[in-house]
Amino acid sequence: MQEVYQPADILAHMGTHWIQALGGLGLFLFGMSVMTDGLRGLAGRLLHQVLARFTHSPASGVLTGTLSTAILQSSSATTVAAVGFVSAGLLSFGQALGIIFGANLGTTVTGWLVALLGLKLNIGQITLPLILAGALMRLFGRGRLRSGGTALAGFGLIFLGISLLQAGMAGWEGRITPDTFPSDTLWGRLQLVLIGIAVTIVTQSSSAGVATALTAVYTGTIGFSQAAALVIGMDVGTTVTAALATIGGSRETRRTGYSHVVYNVLTAVGAFFLLPVYVRVLEGLDPDLLRHQAELALVGFHSLFNLLGVLVILPLVPAFARLMYRLVPEEPGSPELVLDRRLLSEPTVALDTSLRLVRDQVIQAVSLVDRLLNDPENVARDDLSVLRQRLLRVRAYVDDIHLSPDQERDWERLNALIHLLDHLRRLLMRCEEEPERIQTLLREDALAPMADGLAAHVGQLLEALQAQRWQEAADLARHYAEAVDGQAEMARSLVSSRIASGELDMEAGNLQLEAIRWARRVSWHLARLLHHLARIGI
Repeated sequence: MQEVYQPADILAHMGTHWIQALGGLGLFLFGMSVMTDGLRGLAGRLLHQVLARFTHSPASGVLTGTLSTAILQSSSATTVAAVGFVSAGLLSFGQALGIIFGANLGTTVTGWLVALLGLKLNIGQITLPLILAGALMRLFGRGRLRSGGTALAGFGLIFLGISLLQAGMAGWEGRITPDTFPSDTLWGRLQLVLIGIAVTIVTQSSSAGVATALTAVYTGTIGFSQAAALVIGMDVGTTVTAALATIGGSRETRRTGYSHVVYNVLTAVGAFFLLPVYVRVLEGLDPDLLRHQAELALVGFHSLFNLLGVLVILPLVPAFARLMYRLVPEEPGSPELVLDRRLLSEPTVALDTSLRLVRDQVIQAVSLVDRLLNDPENVARDDLSVLRQRLLRVRAYVDDIHLSPDQERDWERLNALIHLLDHLRRLLMRCEEEPERIQTLLREDALAPMADGLAAHVGQLLEALQAQRWQEAADLARHYAEAVDGQAEMARSLVSSRIASGELDMEAGNLQLEAIRWARRVSWHLARLLHHLARIGI
């Protein structure tokens, strides 16, 4: 006797599969986030260095951007790095455009992983031991082992999520069919593109949307052309997040966001008209291909239209860059504009950008000391005030860069930067002290050897810093700070003797002692400041 299902039973059955599918999607999203965090810990700094070192043109930028995104599984990490490089002056905007375009192509690697491993091999159950191993490595490991465990656990969660998503969608077989969705017509495809955009806005991940589309086409829930239209929309949907992220950002961030939007929209328009041609070609090669290998055809289409988009845009990069400069023109401003808070999502990039800005501030501060010792009358108090304000902004920004001790190299650089900023603040405080101390140091014959020595020393430091010989500057500063200790003791004894003998009254003598103390403190702060600058190794 055939079993008859009541409507309530059918709804309950469908509800179970909805929960299973949504839970699988949630696991996929969480797994992507966890795996990306682990991969950043394993290879983030190295990949950032490769991005900066090997990006010499838009074409090489495409290659490095593609590889970086494929390895990190995060286009946002790659594009934020590109913004940081432009902000820090390491790359021109035109060179960074290649990285942005390559990041788009790199995101298609996720689709290949899902199609080949998650659907074809169905390794969902096999990944359970991987999740356990990754969790244990994360709990008990340190440094790269801990990051590797995080990446491994995330990898397992991704494919466990795909397995659940696949099982959930399989339960809709016969109940949700391609006929449930907009038809495969021009208007129907436009509707599906809009649905794809909406899905990406909700999930905040085009990779999750593509994984869902792949699973749906694999289980027969949706047709190939319908899924392809969804994927086109998902590529456009990622630009909404990028556009929102530009609000209040630096000009580099806004140019990057607008570039992402314009490029993806143009690529999507091309993909929309490429789709019928692609379908006809595949059907001509094998009429059954879109039925039996639809998921591979879909991820192939995703990669193809992104690759064609890159090939078309590369010769037009100069014109494209000019368009972005017209949309976001250069604006007058001080260097602290490069401290874009969006870079804080990538602490390594934020740290590198801060370090390069602070390096310039150190040179400006040493130059100021040099002017105070050689031509104090022409040093305006406003110059000191500007430096102090910039320093305060950098300190506030660095306060929001958070790292883990496991990130050993960056942890050491961040700690050195914090010490450096402290000594830079104190050095500027010394420069703002009563000008009588500096004038006394410069005009008193008894203090002339110390004043002349300090002026010559600061001049040597400035020359080494401007030539970016950081270690040489640190060594010079340390040797002079040690020498000035001896000079200061001799000068103090001489001044004390003159006070005791009546050659100097107490007020004039104390002013000279304050001048000696000022020279000693300045030499000490310069030594510590440049020591930490050399530690950072910019």
